[in-house]
Amino acid sequence: MKYSVYLALTATVAGSTNSTKKAPLKYVDRDTPCKKKWEPETAPKDKIRKPLEHVEDLPKQWIWNNIDGKNYLTNIRNQHVPQYCGSCWAHAATSSLSDRIKIARKGAWPDINISPQVIISCEMQDDGCHGGEPVRAFEWMHYNEVTDETCSIYQARGHDNGMECSPITLCRNCDPFQPCFIPDEYKVYHVDEFGHFEGEQQMMQEIYQRGPIACGIAVTQEMEDYTGGIFEDKTGDMDVVHDISIVGYGEENGTPYWVIRNSWGSHWGESGFMRLIRGKNNMAIESDCAFATPLDTWTNTVLHKTTDAEKKDKRNNTKNGPYPIPEPTEEGFMKEAPAQGCRKSTKHFSHREERKPEVQSWDLVNLEDMPANWDWRNMNGTNYLSWSKNQHIPEYCGSCWAQGTTSALADRFNIMLGDSNPTPVALSAQVIVNCHAGGDCSGGEPDSVYEFAFNQGIPDSSCEQYNADNDHNPAGFCQPIDICKDCTWPPCPVGQTCQDQCWAVDYKKHYVTSYYGVAGESQMKAELFKNGPISCGIQATNTFEQTYTGGIYNEYIANPQLNHEISIIGWGTDPTTKQQYWIGRNSWGTYWGEYGFFKLPIGTKTNLGVETDCVAGLPSFKPHPNSPAAQGGESIEII
Repeated sequence: MKYSVYLALTATVAGSTNSTKKAPLKYVDRDTPCKKKWEPETAPKDKIRKPLEHVEDLPKQWIWNNIDGKNYLTNIRNQHVPQYCGSCWAHAATSSLSDRIKIARKGAWPDINISPQVIISCEMQDDGCHGGEPVRAFEWMHYNEVTDETCSIYQARGHDNGMECSPITLCRNCDPFQPCFIPDEYKVYHVDEFGHFEGEQQMMQEIYQRGPIACGIAVTQEMEDYTGGIFEDKTGDMDVVHDISIVGYGEENGTPYWVIRNSWGSHWGESGFMRLIRGKNNMAIESDCAFATPLDTWTNTVLHKTTDAEKKDKRNNTKNGPYPIPEPTEEGFMKEAPAQGCRKSTKHFSHREERKPEVQSWDLVNLEDMPANWDWRNMNGTNYLSWSKNQHIPEYCGSCWAQGTTSALADRFNIMLGDSNPTPVALSAQVIVNCHAGGDCSGGEPDSVYEFAFNQGIPDSSCEQYNADNDHNPAGFCQPIDICKDCTWPPCPVGQTCQDQCWAVDYKKHYVTSYYGVAGESQMKAELFKNGPISCGIQATNTFEQTYTGGIYNEYIANPQLNHEISIIGWGTDPTTKQQYWIGRNSWGTYWGEYGFFKLPIGTKTNLGVETDCVAGLPSFKPHPNSPAAQGGESIEII
């Protein structure tokens, strides 16, 4: 096997200082750390039925983001947005478990991102945003159901500051005309085995054989300021105040190291990661670790069936969280009509200029040469898609125009990188809403998102967590803090936003060098084949929203009025009928359709108008020479 590190590594050992004084920290409050002290007498007893077998000859390097060219890691996160929350323990636990699910599923689509929000709201032995212990999170998930982030998105509030546990906390959907409600059924996940351990050899054995682990660590000023290299703390600090996940280990020029994934966003360290010297218990990294193995609930899908009692639970009320939750109704999904859909434009580039590449994809391929099936979820065993989303939580927001476009563009970055990024690219739809880059939660224009990416570049979702809110600067300009921020302690009290504790940070920008309209079977297939997913308008009807559960959907519409934006990620052919179909991804959560996806027939008037108006862009980490970004522009006026 071949093993490689996700970044070009340097031989430097960072973090050298002789100071023993503990400086004040931005990310960790030493008086109320996000990591609770390990206390064996009160800790859960390990649930281990099959002890780990010892492997004599461990490889010198094993990093789960690149095993034989395949990435098994899930999204990088930031526990400090939309406001500070001391939830490192829940992030370390759910990130490592999500990775292990991906490993167990051999990297197959879809990535399942276990919700840390459920843990900080429902695991009551710990203190939510005021700290906890990963092994207790694992214990809770052993005995209780947990959901993914399309059911319960991270809001940086726990049972200690405004988001108590309730049935609607585990999974919700929201409607523009009716209250938020609990879906009738949704997918759930469990922990099988879990345990606590320590020591370099045990950690390497566990990582190599079963996947990432959650570990406690001390935090120093030098660590907070870390930007790259193999880090070795020289202060001697062994006060464990933080939890991270360890996703691998390696050695460079004779210096062994751990590969640590933090929950401080991709703008910190090496794209959210750090390499820490191994074998010295530096910053107590080898003294307090935990693991969990996932229970297989995906081969034979395990569903939670919502009861009437859960729908009527008194905790599903306006006092539970910052968003009003009236009693659910029977009305169901959002009932978008053409005049009030979340996609406002009737035609892409009706009042914006296209920036076409010199050669279009359809000039390079012949429709007759296209394969019968093309699916970016499975290209020779590799999934290139970013994670599925839900635009309707934590409250309703008509942001399909931002969701469909950023999903398609994120997929293209993953394709361009060849699955070699430290974690899958996930672009921030909330930034697009914040900056009014074509619209807001009442709807918008998809082509404007690509224009924004050309002019300014889009950050990933660890810069700005989706909160389904028109959170923009009333002065009329999109400020740096509206695009990428970080926040410091203490956790935000109930009823406050605590934005005075936040500041703008630098971030990696995701650009497009061109953007253009696509329409018709030939152009769509060529574009999908050569460059990747595209975003397209459809007419989302009541029947489509409320009844689709799988298969090829057909509904005749003489003159489709496009009111909704989705992404098309490929096409296929029904083996029985030979009907070709588009494979679409929606932004209504994984409990809708085929795990959030759907099929529409190709070349008919029963496909909701999906072939009439699509848009695409070519991804780049460098701005186009003629763009405002290349010429020093830093803010975008809200239109």
